[in-house]
Amino acid sequence: MIESYRKLWAQRAAAEKIATQQDLEKYILIELNDELTHPRVRKSKEQKLELALLRIQGSDLSESEKNGLSALYKNLAAK
Repeated sequence: MIESYRKLWAQRAAAEKIATQQDLEKYILIELNDELTHPRVRKSKEQKLELALLRIQGSDLSESEKNGLSALYKNLAAK
């Protein structure tokens, strides 16, 4: 999943720092919680999940990569 995430977010420097599954999950949770955005303009976790899933489905990843990343995002969003 780490390589799939890196392909999806190729322009993100933070994606290159991910070394473990735990790191990957941490970065996805940061994204879903919109922690890097000013509090007044943050989107809800549901909105961020929807945007991430749309990005995944519109990407050039293989179907198995898309399914795996989508499932990971959904599982983490449910926490």
